[in-house]
Amino acid sequence: MSEAVKNLIIKGREVVADDWQVLRLAEPVEGAPVVDAATVAVPEGKFIVPLSLWLVQREVLAARTAAGEIAVWIASDERPETLKDLLDQFPLIAVDFPKFTDGRGYSIAYNLRTRLGWTGELRAVGDVLRDQLFSMQRVGFDAYAIRADRDVHDALKGLSDFSETYQASVDQKVPLFRRHARPVPATANNDGAGI
Repeated sequence: MSEAVKNLIIKGREVVADDWQVLRLAEPVEGAPVVDAATVAVPEGKFIVPLSLWLVQREVLAARTAAGEIAVWIASDERPETLKDLLDQFPLIAVDFPKFTDGRGYSIAYNLRTRLGWTGELRAVGDVLRDQLFSMQRVGFDAYAIRADRDVHDALKGLSDFSETYQASVDQKVPLFRRHARPVPATANNDGAGI
């Protein structure tokens, strides 16, 4: 009915053992009954559960959430504003990338950091690859659960693929053209005089 996944992750700029497990509900299968989030039992231990599950089991999971054993992951079609007044309850928040090409998680992360003021660990989970890490870091992610078939140590190099950024974002509030002073000619130029 549900599946728990445990991996090495990148946290900050280091590869570390992850003591959290991501709980994923079984994908719906045609003809089979849909899994009801209210009936899923969350095993003992530290689990990152789907936001939809946490919302329906909030009272049941309250003690474990308060003890720092339960965190949530937000699906790419969910809104982070759902957690607006609840953020301080979680030790971390994860954002799911169901496919490498799905960029909605970037907006979710950016909004968590800038509009909702989340300062805790923000983890990317799902189809997370090296090519995404630099951009994920820019919008506020600070932990990355790399896809299981990829080398986490190789992916770590993706955080330093570029030495300079042009646009403003969570990690750099000022765009490049405002960060670098341009020299002004020392002498006055009279081009166009008399026109």
